[in-house]
Amino acid sequence: MAPANPSIRLAIVDDHRMLLGALTEWIRQAADDIDMVAAVASWPELLAHPSFPVDVVLLDLDLKDNIPVSLKIQTLKSTGVRVVLMSTYSEPNVVREALNAGALGYLVKSEDAGMIVEAIRAARQGESFISTELDLALHASDGGGSPRLSAQERRVMALYGAGEPVKSVAYQLGISEETAKSYLKRIREKYRIANIDVGTKVALRKQAISDGILVDSPSGVSPV
Repeated sequence: MAPANPSIRLAIVDDHRMLLGALTEWIRQAADDIDMVAAVASWPELLAHPSFPVDVVLLDLDLKDNIPVSLKIQTLKSTGVRVVLMSTYSEPNVVREALNAGALGYLVKSEDAGMIVEAIRAARQGESFISTELDLALHASDGGGSPRLSAQERRVMALYGAGEPVKSVAYQLGISEETAKSYLKRIREKYRIANIDVGTKVALRKQAISDGILVDSPSGVSPV
């Protein structure tokens, strides 16, 4: 019988070999549920790797091979692989193009290891995860309103807004307390850029209710 929670088979593609080595080591140290099966410097190397296809590919957007990223994403999707893109920085229209092509995650390379791991886990579940800086750029170009939150950010906001302490939020979601704190920091930063103050727990709860993340009922608030 297969294990209930098999390891996530991951491949990384990045033509900066020092960064490739560092990313590989960071992820190995940060997560025991991720099996690093390939770390290659080019797109052809990925496709030719004996362990391909994998579950998730962490793909450098800036590979200098003149192959459209949309074609890469479509190729990976056709083999059942989920894609998380990473870049030093990209314009909002580039991010939208990648997401429209089917990428589930989008990270800046300065993201800490915990967030990279969460993006990989989210992709495995078919959920989106976008780096805070890029998400804020998208939000600004879209003309305001409440920011978009990833599925995991919504879960964190719902539990915390419902009154759970950070330690309990982390336990219920199967993440570390530090990662839960990082999520709260990301959530508050997104709302801050949108000119919405959720600096206190009360304010965050009210906003979660307003945005439909929490339901306010006679029996108390509860996650949607």
